[in-house]
Amino acid sequence: MRYIDRRLLTVGAALLLSAATLSGCGLKSGSPMVDEVAPGSVGQGEPLKGASLTVTSKNFSENIILGQMIGLIFKAAGAEVLDRTNLPGSISAREAIVKGDADAMYEYTGTAWITYLGNEKPITGSRDQWTAVRDADRSHDVSWLAPSTLNNTYSLGISKKNNAKYKLKTMSDVAALSKKQPDGVTICVENEFASRDDGLPGMVKAYGMKIPAASVKKMDAGIIYTQASKSNSCLVGEVFTTDGRIKAMNLDTVTDDKHFFPNYNAAPVIHSATYKKYPEIAGLLDPLSKRLNTGIAQELNAKVDVDGQDPHEVAKDWLIEEGFIKEG
Repeated sequence: MRYIDRRLLTVGAALLLSAATLSGCGLKSGSPMVDEVAPGSVGQGEPLKGASLTVTSKNFSENIILGQMIGLIFKAAGAEVLDRTNLPGSISAREAIVKGDADAMYEYTGTAWITYLGNEKPITGSRDQWTAVRDADRSHDVSWLAPSTLNNTYSLGISKKNNAKYKLKTMSDVAALSKKQPDGVTICVENEFASRDDGLPGMVKAYGMKIPAASVKKMDAGIIYTQASKSNSCLVGEVFTTDGRIKAMNLDTVTDDKHFFPNYNAAPVIHSATYKKYPEIAGLLDPLSKRLNTGIAQELNAKVDVDGQDPHEVAKDWLIEEGFIKEG
């Protein structure tokens, strides 16, 4: 089983945090969304007028932004919204939806399939993966809405300067180069990615890469982007496909052409009792998911992680720019 959202906690630690969060300060805190927003292309007629809904998210920039988008759309559609985004880890946010302590969030299909539902092998097709998760999660009181093409999965990043020379487009290209120049492919990875079968060892095996142990450099995730961009510390580095630093640091990414890594498409998940009471939620969030993609996620994440902007304001500005909501 891969580690939760590839960036946070072990399942055991997250469960402890979840218990502390749900019984302690976590889901007893939160703040009302007070934005003056009105319907745009969604929310006409205020179909959620009179509803009191809670939105949540995990504690990394992308998921916080997505949680804020849900809350702002609910607010524009007439609901009173409590903001309980930025919960620690994946499990605490997941449990909030399952138990009905929160009503809605964006979740990732690969995380649900592997981490929550306990499957070892991902399903190759992104739609098939979503369908399997949707069907399996009904018994957990979780309703999955239509997915986006936003896919926050693994890739390998290489500086554009280096790639002008090597012209790497796929992981198979990286494998071919490693066989041709075994000492020429240095790779920077996180410690956990370096040791897991669903990380570097599995990727190397699946693609037949020839990368000596001395060519594997372990470091914190944030440093990988910097080192790969400098073009001298590592030829390629482990990256997440929606990370804003890919564009900001002038990196190319290669395609996982053998589909080794799971699909991590983002889709709204709703506590089933909430969805039964307010089926209008699908009509509010489906257009949002249809618009979201990996490139948009990179741009929005960069506003937070590179430019230091507030996730709530990033979400609000984008929703208004896209016409989903209007200033109230």
